[in-house]
Amino acid sequence: MLSDIRTYLSARGRAPLSDIANRLGVTPDTARGMLQHWVRKGRVCRLAECKACSRGCGDCAESAANEIYEWVS
Repeated sequence: MLSDIRTYLSARGRAPLSDIANRLGVTPDTARGMLQHWVRKGRVCRLAECKACSRGCGDCAESAANEIYEWVS
């Protein structure tokens, strides 16, 4: 599965955690754990979370769709 993440992110450049989890058929927490392997190796970085709205309630930050990962070439 780690190589699947590498292939997927290197082809796309960046993707939200929810897309990566769906692609792998795992939960966002499981995908996040696998992504940490690539983060430790310096191949993936987590981007700042999107601000989907201006409410400021923090609900958006809890969404896996707002957790973006980028492949570092």
